[in-house]
Amino acid sequence: MKSKQATLKVLLDTSFILPTLGIDVGEDVIKSLKKLTDIEAEVYYSRFSILESLWVATRLSESLTFNSERFSHGLRSIIESGRYGKVEEDSETFKEALRLRMLGHKDMIDNILYATSSSLNLKLLTLDTELKQFIHDKGLKDILILPSQIT
Repeated sequence: MKSKQATLKVLLDTSFILPTLGIDVGEDVIKSLKKLTDIEAEVYYSRFSILESLWVATRLSESLTFNSERFSHGLRSIIESGRYGKVEEDSETFKEALRLRMLGHKDMIDNILYATSSSLNLKLLTLDTELKQFIHDKGLKDILILPSQIT
């Protein structure tokens, strides 16, 4: 009899919501999303990743490869389908994000995502090895997982 493993609960870094929005970020991301589906992970997103993806869409909007209809459909899917849970940040999350900035990590979206994941006991799935190194160097709780660590 096979023992039931605990469900992996993951907050997606922005790179991992972009494919749903029709924005190609590479095969590693697609494979990671498939693995999450295969292991029936609970997947969460942050409104700050939506904001960051809007910045990406703005940069790409003049490109012939950008599909605004696909982007809109993807937004509806993320926000309304029920497949993704939405995280709610509180004042402590933002205080922690500011502390991370003061420790030297400049990307506030990453800081917010890390602080949110930490406070909600979620893993943060990211491609950001620089953030992972920062967390390690500062002796902070390592809740980050890279695509190769999804099991």
